[in-house]
Amino acid sequence: MTFEAGEAAMWRLVERYTGRVGYQRGVKSEGLSANPPVIDCSGWTALLLTQALHAENEAASRMVFAAHDMDALRVWSDRIVHEIEYRTGFILKGAEVTAHTLPRCATIGLKMGDPSWAINHPRPRGITHIVQIVRCPEDDAPFVSEAFGGSVAPGISLTPLAEWLARSQPHILANEVWAVDAFKMAS
Repeated sequence: MTFEAGEAAMWRLVERYTGRVGYQRGVKSEGLSANPPVIDCSGWTALLLTQALHAENEAASRMVFAAHDMDALRVWSDRIVHEIEYRTGFILKGAEVTAHTLPRCATIGLKMGDPSWAINHPRPRGITHIVQIVRCPEDDAPFVSEAFGGSVAPGISLTPLAEWLARSQPHILANEVWAVDAFKMAS
């Protein structure tokens, strides 16, 4: 099953916000209305996914994705991975995460250290960051879209999947990466 409307909806968001929105931990989609606009990784991923699933429902003129499934994605990074895994029974871990095994528009959670802010927010698997694979409609090329805070270009960015996977090899080899597929929630 293809999800062209959902993939197109995500790409439109990527085109609109990449390089134009900063990062701020704890800020969800409401931060896009701030001046300057900001968002965190889970807010960005949740926005991409919910807009994609809504677009699929509209394109099909029926409920392909249930509202409660979409609502469950408006949480923090480790919870998004958990909710999708719970609803689909599908997850890839560590070395299973490759360019050949990933679903077309996988959502990927990563354990990126043990930040002090996570001490009061225990997280199963220790996931502290989340990214979303999106597809360029012109050539179907896979990219990773993410909101990330850091010293180098903080905010929403877009990276070719192969480059992102190469950069993420230490996390992959340490079994600190999990991939799920929200589109498997289709009824």
